[in-house]
Order: sequence, then C-alpha cells, then structure tokens
Amino acid sequence: MKKTVLLLLILFAIQPTFAQRKLIPKFIRKMLFEQDTSKHSSFFVLPVLASAPETGIEAGGSALYSFYTDTLDDNTRVSNIFGYATLTTKGQSRASITTNYWSPQNRYHFTGLISYINFPFDFYGIGNNTNKADKDPLEYKRIRVRATAEKRFGPNIYIGVVGGGARYIFTDKERGGIYQTLPREQQPRGGVTLSGGPSFVFDNRNNNTYTTKGTIVNASFELIKGLYNINKYQGGFFEFDYAQFFSLSKKLVLGLNVNEQSLVGDAAPFYLLPTLGTDEIMRGYYNGRFRDRNLIAAQAELRYRISDRFGIAGFAGAGEVFDKTFRFSQLKPNIGGGVRYFFDVEKGLSMRIDYGIGEKRPGENRQSGLYMSLAEAF
Repeated sequence: MKKTVLLLLILFAIQPTFAQRKLIPKFIRKMLFEQDTSKHSSFFVLPVLASAPETGIEAGGSALYSFYTDTLDDNTRVSNIFGYATLTTKGQSRASITTNYWSPQNRYHFTGLISYINFPFDFYGIGNNTNKADKDPLEYKRIRVRATAEKRFGPNIYIGVVGGGARYIFTDKERGGIYQTLPREQQPRGGVTLSGGPSFVFDNRNNNTYTTKGTIVNASFELIKGLYNINKYQGGFFEFDYAQFFSLSKKLVLGLNVNEQSLVGDAAPFYLLPTLGTDEIMRGYYNGRFRDRNLIAAQAELRYRISDRFGIAGFAGAGEVFDKTFRFSQLKPNIGGGVRYFFDVEKGLSMRIDYGIGEKRPGENRQSGLYMSLAEAF
C-alpha cells in the first residue's frame, strides 16, 4: 500500500504562539492559525510528497476554495472547488477538479468532476478472496467527467439527475498473469462509457462539512452504455449510501455509515466492478484488491474535538464484495484511527490523517493503509 506524506505535516508541530511571532509567512499563518468567524471565502493549499515502488517519487499539490452563495442566510451550506495534481519521477500523473455548489437557501445542489489519471495499479483477480501472490501490474489511464443536479422538495428531500462519461485505457505489463485468465469481455484494453439516471437525497444534517447530528441518505441508479472496445456492455450501476450522526456530548460525535453498490448487465469489463477500500470507507485495504459485482460495507466512527483546531477519531467497520450471494462469514474487518486539523473553523473544513488496518490472510502481511485527505471520511 502506498504511503503518502504531506509536507504540511511539519506545520502541525508549530504552536500558534510561534505563528503570532511571525516566524511563518503571513498567508500561511492566515490559512492555518487565524480563526475567521465571518462568512468570507477561504483558500487553502496543501503540498504533497509521496513514494511507492511502482511510481518512484510523486510530488504535487492540492487546493481548496470554499465560499457561501448567500452570506446573510445562516442555513446556506458551504460550497467549494477542489483541485489536485501530481507528477512522478517515472512519468505518471493525475489531476482532478471537483466542485460542490449549494445555491442560496440550499434550493439547488450541483456537483461536478473532471479528472485524469495516468497511473499503474495492481490487479489481483475478481472476488472477495484474491491472493497477493497473483498480483498483476497494469498500466492505467482514465479521463472522467461527471455531474449531478438536484432540486430541493420540502425541507430535506432533493431529487435530480446524475450522469457522465469516461474513457479507459489499460496495458498488461506482464503477460501470462491473472489478468489473462479473465473472460475476453472482461479484459478489454479499454473503452468508453456513458451513463445517466435519477438521484434521490434525504438530508437533514446540521452541517455538511463537520456534522454533529442528522442523517443523509443518497441513492442513485445510472444506465451505462459501453462504446468502442466494450460496445457489447449495456447495464447499470446502483449506489445507496446512508450516514447518521449523534452528538454524545459537546465534543464527542458518533457517526454511522452504510454503503452498497451493485453493477448489473452482462459482459461487464472488470474495471467497472465495485472495489473494496478507499480513504472514506474500509480504510486499510488496497483499493482494487477485492472487486466484484456487489459491494456492501458499514462503519462507525467516534470523533472527539479536542479544541477548535484539533480533533481525533477512531473507526471500525466491515465489508465484502460478492457476485450474487452475501455471506456474513465473508465480511472483512477494519479498524483504525487518526487526527484532524481544522484549517477553517467557521466552515468546519479540516484535513485528516488516518491509519487503518484490515485482515491478515494466510501467508500474507496484515493489510494496512495510511491516508491523508481534506474533509471528513463521511
């Protein structure tokens, strides 16, 4: 599992008193230490440095611009634009721009994504019990565009549409591996997908960045059409996500989260299958180590706010991927914890470092992962 280290971690050790003595440039002091209780827009930059055997040294940065579309209404939620880009010493790269836009009084909600990936990954086969010994490195390129548009009906319900498209390119680096054992329709060198369908949201959270109470339910179904190398594929993708938050005390919050994904349709290429393990749920598992037509995962996270600026969290969960039949005996566990730094206290915007561990399969090291991201996991 790739370990990511961010240069900005050095600043975690710097006390606010040092910042007040102006030992740090003014724009960094403003981003990290000065509390702004107004509803002004804010901008945050996060340098990135990472390394992995398949990439060499990876360097780049990310930036987050957050704002309110209505500064007079207390209920209007925070909107943001997030950008990310990195390059590696082996010529790989990835970049993305995402936006999350709430109109005044939250009457409309829009999201958008444009991303490019030129990165290798390890393919282990399909199923919930793949073996590390079957690791098969693949070259991977993807361009993806995605958007949602939703209108509020009543105080808490949003109904809208979601859609997008993607182009995939794959190259098998080592012939004769497990990738070559896939049925021909599941191992194309790439293809193009177009998708679209309805979305439904129930959302009564008290805050969309650092929630302390309330519930959010997201459900969507997209029809998918494959083009070019995967023109035989016609199917759909269903996703359901539920999260609920309980304020146990002024500083302690319990969050619960359930996620279910299903891919339908014959002749589905392997790269459309749901995968276990991200920086949001089932932390500790290599993303793509386990993949199949269906995924279900659940987690609980306990968050403690030490101060306005700092917090800690502990989490535990379980999940699995499966073809047709879900089995409790096949659930994989994960557990971990992390720290939080709130760089914009008024908006509840944070960056987090999490370390998660998963199962230990026979003859393998225990699976684990280190993650650093902007915003809470859910």
